[in-house]
Amino acid sequence: MNYENLLISIEDKIATVTINRPTKLNALNKATISDLSKAIKLLGKNDDVRVIILTGFGEKAFVAGADISEFANYTIIEGAQLAAEGQESLFDYIENLKKPVIAAVNGFALGGGLELAMACHFRVASDNAKMGLPEVTLGLIPGYGGTQRLPQLVGKGRAMEMIMTAAMISAEEAKQYGLVNHVVPQVELLDFTKVIAQKIIKNAPFAISKAIKAINANYKDGKDGFETEIKSFGKCFGTQDFKEGTTAFLEKRKAEFTGK
Repeated sequence: MNYENLLISIEDKIATVTINRPTKLNALNKATISDLSKAIKLLGKNDDVRVIILTGFGEKAFVAGADISEFANYTIIEGAQLAAEGQESLFDYIENLKKPVIAAVNGFALGGGLELAMACHFRVASDNAKMGLPEVTLGLIPGYGGTQRLPQLVGKGRAMEMIMTAAMISAEEAKQYGLVNHVVPQVELLDFTKVIAQKIIKNAPFAISKAIKAINANYKDGKDGFETEIKSFGKCFGTQDFKEGTTAFLEKRKAEFTGK
């Protein structure tokens, strides 16, 4: 499938999705959100893909925010609908995808861009990356999950400060806060992220999906994370991957997982 604002490549079971709007610093507009939603759903169903890496085109920006011109004249109802549709179709969908999605943050990740990175399962940043949620400077608040995911990652106090001051933080500060896992030179970003992806690919896909589900359950109202873990742990025993993993361990060889 061809996309207006995305570049997609698949190699060695890794899908790299690149947001491609360089003249707009890869800002999110409706078309890009729609493209991302469709692409992530298709890749999630593709048996040749085990890990998805999400990044931005060029060296300046991952995603430098939302395309403000599209919603500058929205009403209260239209604004709420914009946030609800975006969260359901893309941001929440990525967070709950059974396959790992890693954000390779290659520059500015602001507003909706940082929210997109936070929806991914974890983040790797280039050393020139800058991150922030500047929505209050527009008379808004983050609407794609930023007020929920940022405190989960950096703590309530730091999230309050970042959102209320609208300040940008450096990649190193983001690492200190726990917002990103690693900081690497720009030229090494994708290769470094792919090395992590390859480590994930060596492990059992069904178990990876259940780990994602169990971890996420701890952050959802009305969900018992421990109960989700127990049930997910049990389901792993019914898989071919469990039989392969335990047999390979006992036979002192590397396991060959199929995801079944």
